[in-house]
Amino acid sequence: MSHHTAPAPVPDADHGTHHGYRHPGRPDAHRHGGHHADHAHQAHHEAGQAEVRRPWTILGLMLMAQFMVVLDVSVVNVALPSIGKALSFSSGDYQWVVSAYVLLSGGLLLFGGRLSDLFDRRTMFLTGLSVFTTASLVSATASSAATMIMSRAAQGAGAAMLTPAALSIIVTTYSGKQRSTALAVWGTIGSMGIAAGVLLGGVLTTTLGWRSIFFVNVPIGIVAAVLTLRSVARSRNRRDHGVRSLDVPGAATLVTGLLALVYAIENAGTHGWTSTQTVVGSAVATVLLTGFWLIERHVPAPLVPPATWRIRSLMSASTVMALITGGIVGAIFVSSLFLQQVLGASPVVAGLEFLPLAAAITLGAAIASHVIGHVGPKHLMVGSLLVVAAGAWLLAGMDADPSYLTDVLPGFIVLGLGTGPMFVAISIVAMSGISHEQSGLASGVMMTGHEVGAALGVASLTAIAGDLTTRTGLVDAYPTVFTAMAVAMVALSAFAAIAVPRIHATAGAPGGQGHGHGMH
Repeated sequence: MSHHTAPAPVPDADHGTHHGYRHPGRPDAHRHGGHHADHAHQAHHEAGQAEVRRPWTILGLMLMAQFMVVLDVSVVNVALPSIGKALSFSSGDYQWVVSAYVLLSGGLLLFGGRLSDLFDRRTMFLTGLSVFTTASLVSATASSAATMIMSRAAQGAGAAMLTPAALSIIVTTYSGKQRSTALAVWGTIGSMGIAAGVLLGGVLTTTLGWRSIFFVNVPIGIVAAVLTLRSVARSRNRRDHGVRSLDVPGAATLVTGLLALVYAIENAGTHGWTSTQTVVGSAVATVLLTGFWLIERHVPAPLVPPATWRIRSLMSASTVMALITGGIVGAIFVSSLFLQQVLGASPVVAGLEFLPLAAAITLGAAIASHVIGHVGPKHLMVGSLLVVAAGAWLLAGMDADPSYLTDVLPGFIVLGLGTGPMFVAISIVAMSGISHEQSGLASGVMMTGHEVGAALGVASLTAIAGDLTTRTGLVDAYPTVFTAMAVAMVALSAFAAIAVPRIHATAGAPGGQGHGHGMH
C-alpha cells in the first residue's frame, strides 16, 4: 500500500478544494460540506453500478490533446534530416530541436501542476493548448534554426500547462472503475505516442513535407479547444492571492539547471567529458539545481512542498518513469538514425518499421490493464523492466551485416512488450493516495520524470554512442548503446523492487480507490 496517511499539504490548496467529483455541466455538484442530496443521489446510483457512469467525451478530449504532446517528443526524429537541410542546421541544432521541447515541457511541468491546483483547471488546460497550438504554427513556418528551436521551446512550455491540467480534469471527473480505466488509457497513450510519433513523422515528411508534422497540430488544437469549452465545466475559483503563492524562482532555477545539465551531457558526447564546455555546463547545472533545492526549503509556498518528497509511491514511480522514458526515447532516437543511415530506409519506411514496436507497446499495456489487479503494479513493474532489458540485449547482439528482420524486429517486439506495462503501472503507483487538490502537482511530478528523462536519455545515449553521423559510427554505436541500456534496465528493476511500495490495484473498489487516486 502507499505510505500515504494524509495528503501532503499544498499551501492554500484548501481554498476552493474540490474533493467531490464534478458532474459534467454542474460545476458545484458533489462538493464536501453540503449538497447532501447530491451525495445521496450519487451513492444511490453507485449502488446501482453502471448508472453513475460519466460520458467518455471529456476523457477523449484530454487524450486528444495529450497525444499531441507525447507525439511531439519523437515526431521530429525522422524528419530531422529534412528540417536540417532546409534550415541549414549545424550539428548541435539537431539535438536542440528535440531537447528544447522536452526540457521546457519537463522543467515547467511542476510549475504547471501548481497552476492547475491554484486556478481553474479548464482555463489552464485551454491556455496551455493555445500556446502549444500557436507555437506549432510558428514551427511549421520557421525559416531559421533559431526560430525552430525557440518555437519548439514554446511548444514545450504550452505542454507543461496542458498536461497536468488534463490529468487533473480526468481524475476529478471520473470515479471508481471508470477512473481506473481512464488512468490505464492515459498510461497507454503515453507509451504509444512515443513510437507513433516516429511513424507519423515519417509518413508526413515523405508525403507532405516536414512542415506538415507541425501544421497537423493546428486543426487538432482548435477542435479540442472548442469542444472543451462546450464539454468541460469550470472548477471552482481559487482565491486571488493564489498568484502570490507561485514559486517563480524555483521554476526558473529548475529549468535553467536542467538546460545546463543537458548542455553538459551533449557536449560530453562531442567534446569529451573533460572539455571546458562539459565541465562549465556541469558546474552551472550543479549550482542552479542546488539553488532550486535551497529555494524549495525556504520559500513560503514552494513549487514542491517538502512533504511531497516524502510520498514514497509518487517519488519512486517518477524516478522509474524518468529512466524508462530516457531508455525508450533514446532507443527510438538512435534506431531512427540506424534504420535510415545504415539499413537505407526512407523516412516513411523507417516509420513503418517502428509499427511493430508501437503495436507491442499497446499490446503490453492492454495485457497489463487486465492482470495488474492480480499481480499488483510493483511486481508488474519489476518484471516488465527485465523484459525491456531482454529486448535491449537482443538489439545489442547486432552482427556485422545487420538486417531489419533478424537483428532489429525481434528486439523491438520484446522491448515493446516490456515497455507498455511500465506506463500503466507507473501511472497507478504515482497517483495512489493523492488528494484531488494535489492532483495537478502529482501529475506534474510524474510527467516531469517523463520529459526530463527523455532529454537526458537522448543526450546520454548519444554521448555513449559517439559518432552518429556516419554508417560505420552507427554500426559500432548500436550494440554499445543497447548493452548500456540492458544493464541500466536490470539496475532499475532492482531499484523498483526495493523502492516502490506495494499498491493494491483493485479496479472496481468502492469510492474510486482502484488504480489509486485519492483515498478520501
